[in-house]
Amino acid sequence: MSFEILSSPMKIGKCEIKNRIVMPPMLMGFGKFDGTPTEKLMDYYEERAKGGAGLIMTEITRVNDKTGSAAFAQLAMSHDYHIEPMRNFARRIHRHGAKLFVQLHHPGRQNVGLLVGTVPMSIHAEKLTKGAYGKLLYKLTPAVGPTLIENNISLSSVAPSKCDPAYFAGGRVRALRYKEIKELEQQFIDAAVRVKKADCDGVELHAAHGYLLQQFLSPVTNQRTDEYGGSLENRMRFILNIIHGIKEKCGADFPLIVRLSVDECYEMIGQPGKGYTLEEGVKIAKILEENGVDAIDVSSAGYDTFNYWLEPVSFDPGWRAYMAKAVKEAVSIPVLAANLIRSPEQAEQQLCDGVQDFVSLGRPHIADPHWAEKAMNGGTIKRCICCLNCIESMQSNAYIGSHGECSVNPFVGHETDELKVDGNGRQIVVIGAGPGGLMAAEIAARRGFKVTVFEKNEKCGGQLLLASAPPDKKKTAWMIEDLEKTVRELGVEILLNTPATVDVVKALEPFAVIAATGSLPIKPKFGGNYGEEDLCTAEEVLSGKVKIENKTVAVIGSGLTGIETAQLLAENGCMVTVVDMAKEVAPGSWMQHRDDILPKLKAHGAKFLLEQKLVAVNKGGVELQHVKTSAKQTVDCDITVLALGSRPDNALVNDLREIGINVTAIGDCNKVGKIANATKAAYEAVISL
Repeated sequence: MSFEILSSPMKIGKCEIKNRIVMPPMLMGFGKFDGTPTEKLMDYYEERAKGGAGLIMTEITRVNDKTGSAAFAQLAMSHDYHIEPMRNFARRIHRHGAKLFVQLHHPGRQNVGLLVGTVPMSIHAEKLTKGAYGKLLYKLTPAVGPTLIENNISLSSVAPSKCDPAYFAGGRVRALRYKEIKELEQQFIDAAVRVKKADCDGVELHAAHGYLLQQFLSPVTNQRTDEYGGSLENRMRFILNIIHGIKEKCGADFPLIVRLSVDECYEMIGQPGKGYTLEEGVKIAKILEENGVDAIDVSSAGYDTFNYWLEPVSFDPGWRAYMAKAVKEAVSIPVLAANLIRSPEQAEQQLCDGVQDFVSLGRPHIADPHWAEKAMNGGTIKRCICCLNCIESMQSNAYIGSHGECSVNPFVGHETDELKVDGNGRQIVVIGAGPGGLMAAEIAARRGFKVTVFEKNEKCGGQLLLASAPPDKKKTAWMIEDLEKTVRELGVEILLNTPATVDVVKALEPFAVIAATGSLPIKPKFGGNYGEEDLCTAEEVLSGKVKIENKTVAVIGSGLTGIETAQLLAENGCMVTVVDMAKEVAPGSWMQHRDDILPKLKAHGAKFLLEQKLVAVNKGGVELQHVKTSAKQTVDCDITVLALGSRPDNALVNDLREIGINVTAIGDCNKVGKIANATKAAYEAVISL
């Protein structure tokens, strides 16, 4: 398929973009307290410009340090000292023919209270201590930060009016004073002036995903009774004052985009009548056009409806294209949109169908920085599998001063690390063709090693075959498809249906051995009167070894594997009861996965018994005991499914080490974890050879 529209130039205002491919804003945590770009941040963005993207958008860039800092490691344009560093950043993007727009942002009520008022202090402290402050902060924050947040010990975030805190952000919220609103309007305008002085190509105002500019637009968060609240005209006053100010100070020719949630999506979480819907969102887009905006970047939802702007794996590519098309049909300026685009073919088709004018590829550019180049030249694109590790890791690593990571791409944050090509054909043995094993094979092959992969099963995939088995999770397997294709193109030998043995490995006289043998399900023995047919593991269900339909099932363990298995069983006509010793379902898991699966389980009538310990399995039921009261109960079921986690499968590793072969164990066979843990370990293991 030719990509004539995708590869064609188009203007936003008077700024010509060389193609229709946009890398939209995504905070990854490469910045520093004072808001200036680090070398690592510029390396990260420049790699995407080098990879062929026509337009690069910066991550959320603050205009206000006191209430508007969304992260310690965030870009800023709040002071004149940001101009020169941003000019250097723009210069690096421009040398690859790409354009750079800066997204101006304020989190409003979606801020974390810990950040309100602390960033200005942190900037000064970091300068005074010459970096010692930051090291101490990131040493203390992992322990202290969550405690302060849980106990609501922080300053209030701000919003147009006093309202409930945002889901996921929490904390307290206070209304902005009239004077503060006027100050913020000027701060947005001043930041845009600095962006222009820094030789950037334009600005984007972030009025999406529930942040402050959208909070003024929404009747949920804007209940003011003055000129900034009430009617749509009044609710738009804040953003229109900013737009008029930017156009006045920067000139009508300086491109200005608004990223807009055109539907707050409350109806999609069972709250119809709350917030504004697509009909009003289109009206807002038209008014923005009438007031001089050069393009609309269409998005949707906010923190209260998180999964409807940053989708988990279950959502279909292009599911919200109808929103962009509605705006496209109502305005005459260019329309940008993400629309969960995952292939060049999909991108070209949506351009051809008049859905949008530019395709915004956020997570796809994290997964593969050369997406654009590969699309045009027919290379193998590493597709984003929507696992959400990028945002989850960004949030968790912020506590330790590190950055977001990608399950598919362990090179994130290592864009300029030298990959030495010094393998000289020496033999590397990789045991296991799951994500960790294949990633190790790819990197080793790129280094010039001869790589042989042993896989005991009939196809590649390892634990990802199980991860892609539950309903709506087939995209997870994309990672294996892309890795297998890549390593075969690099000349890696994959031996399927071939278990590795000590003798076979030894005979190859390998320079190095990397074991990625995965894990085994935990299946303890329980008291009670049961046979083998009464008890199985989630792995056996997901792999298809055990088929359960139209039965009454007790799933023991409410981790992600447990609830995903429960969903599969429920869709197979089973009545499911999920049992766990914890106080909550899927404890410790990223909230978006829970929010995606639990409504589906409840719709199927699934029951949840928490703080319950399994003490016995019998034919026809299980015996449970409350972890606090010790009260016992019996739950009837035809079969019991254990989802109690896994343990490393490291027997071969130990056997090889016993005969003196140096083996590096990665992924689950070293420590059971996530996909990203395996691929990161693969990167580190091969890089260090």
